[in-house]
Amino acid sequence: MSAQRPVFPEVDPDEVSSNPSGNRTFGEVVEKRMSRRAALKGGTAAAAGFLVATQLGGSTAVAAEPAQAPASQGGRRPLLGFDPVPTHSDDTLTVPEGYRTQVLIPWGTPIRPSGPRWRKDASNSAAEQAEQVGMNHDGMHFFPLGGGREGNRRGLLVLNHEYVDQQLLFPDGDDEITAEKVAKAVAAHGVSVVEIERRDGTWRVAESRRARRVTGDTPVDFSGPVRANHPSLRAADAPAGTLNNCSNGYTPWGTYLTCEENWNNYFGTEDADWQPTTSQSRYGVSRTGGGYRWHEADSRFDLAANPNEVNRFGWVVEIDPTKPDAKPVKRTALGRIKHEGCTVTESRGRVVAYTGDDQDGDYIYKFVGDGSWRVQRALGRSPLDHGTLYVARFEDDGTGEWLPLVHGRGPLTRANGWADQADVLLRTREAADAVGATKMDRPEWIAVNPRNQDVYCTLTNGSGWNSAVSPRKPNPYGHIVRWTEHRRDNTATTFEWDIFVLAGDPEYDPAVELDETNIFGSPDGLAFDDDGRLWILTDVSNSAQNLPSRGYGNIGNNQLLVADPETGEIRRFLVGPRGAEITGVAFTPDQKTLFVNVQHPGEATAAWGEPTPDNPRAVSNWPDFDPEGRPRSATVVITRADGGVVGA
Repeated sequence: MSAQRPVFPEVDPDEVSSNPSGNRTFGEVVEKRMSRRAALKGGTAAAAGFLVATQLGGSTAVAAEPAQAPASQGGRRPLLGFDPVPTHSDDTLTVPEGYRTQVLIPWGTPIRPSGPRWRKDASNSAAEQAEQVGMNHDGMHFFPLGGGREGNRRGLLVLNHEYVDQQLLFPDGDDEITAEKVAKAVAAHGVSVVEIERRDGTWRVAESRRARRVTGDTPVDFSGPVRANHPSLRAADAPAGTLNNCSNGYTPWGTYLTCEENWNNYFGTEDADWQPTTSQSRYGVSRTGGGYRWHEADSRFDLAANPNEVNRFGWVVEIDPTKPDAKPVKRTALGRIKHEGCTVTESRGRVVAYTGDDQDGDYIYKFVGDGSWRVQRALGRSPLDHGTLYVARFEDDGTGEWLPLVHGRGPLTRANGWADQADVLLRTREAADAVGATKMDRPEWIAVNPRNQDVYCTLTNGSGWNSAVSPRKPNPYGHIVRWTEHRRDNTATTFEWDIFVLAGDPEYDPAVELDETNIFGSPDGLAFDDDGRLWILTDVSNSAQNLPSRGYGNIGNNQLLVADPETGEIRRFLVGPRGAEITGVAFTPDQKTLFVNVQHPGEATAAWGEPTPDNPRAVSNWPDFDPEGRPRSATVVITRADGGVVGA
């Protein structure tokens, strides 16, 4: 295959920016930094060395060494102990030799064994779906039940359901939208809490009083500066629920955080006189929405009939998995954006929560709690309700600053049209525009290294529509940016940054330092295990997956890779089936069981076609391979045959 520049004949909605501000893009920052280094080192080739983490003392990605490499590296035991799997475009899931897989809780599995059974023609009702595992699994966490050995074989698996594919959700597709179809789609969103246990080496769903579904119809509370009685939240007489639950987080006190991402897609209107406000346009709210057409059958989602309903989404939602009767709470102090995730760490006794706003040209945020979270909890207050929300600005000298989004500070004043802190949080994107944040290439998952508190963020890709691309234009492959907070204090307001890895195919871009053992694109998910391995999950769009014309002819299906942040070594650990994204990762405490989510297998792809009601298996039939069934998102359990630590 001859090398060529990737092209963008079409783009996904989240690859098109809705940011009209004149703020600097990360691409401009990187370009300026490279120019500085070129002047100092002599030439652009030397400047490309900015990829080497000179400021942080780390390394960029390197090719994988065989698993039989020496037992130590300078006295340090290697973190990676498996042979990388090859790329492929088959309708299968592959893992390294010596590992076992088990498909667990695919879409439609009853959350209790006594619940309604899955029907392979997708004819389950909305009421049945509300008692079954939802569609399109995403972020996930395992909460052990019991200590020691018991906590490694029994626990609550809590997972998000990001969206629905209506061609697969309904037996007859979505040519016609009815109230029942909307109800089923809403019930397939949200969160599943499932109790699982391991017996005789196999994981299974256990009957449990803790099992529950949290959906778009579940009653929730609002806390923090934007309360439930705020005028902007007065909407239809229906529970707010939660929708488009993408990535996640969890707290030191044992609760789960689910994050509302592309919630704007569910709203639309047939009213020709309706026009979006400036704020609605900033969040991508439009008359046609994302094509779901729910407004045709349910006025709750009609922008003209119920204009405030959209304001009830875009938040981080806290759920206590051990209390099935407790209301989920939307923590408004964390801001209203398209939250990709919410990664919580602890620094100086305070909670610090990082989140990315997943759209081309949007920002990276950090929330720092006020004082000790333990004291806050002892006083009956949520540590996520009291603190300061910041947005990141990156500088071309390799430093950065966290800019506070606080009413009355800087441009966020009454004189400039900001009523109060609730107004700042309801219009978080506009507030970040106003203070001068740096526009990024779709910032997604964020992970904090448990060994040194360095922070990593995936920048999935950039279409170039708003010049928010870096360090190439266009940027179809994405990269992972890394920063160290001042004095490794995650509550600090300054940091130093570098790029950990530039994703992509070296055949198309010579600056990419990857090979057949670790070539990948569009990094999305990101998580550290307790030993310090960085797990990287990819989400190559189905409009590009497997297509040479889009620069993805050699990369194959989506993947899970593992990196050693200290050496920069990366190895490919898993390749998924056709049309699927690899997302959601969780471990048992002993790290001997890995849970990974395979999302939207079998969806429409430019390379393989699209499913129809007559042939839902056109692209994939994973994981059931039932000749009369359909593809289903599912959690995959991965263990080592010898019972060891996964990845080690």
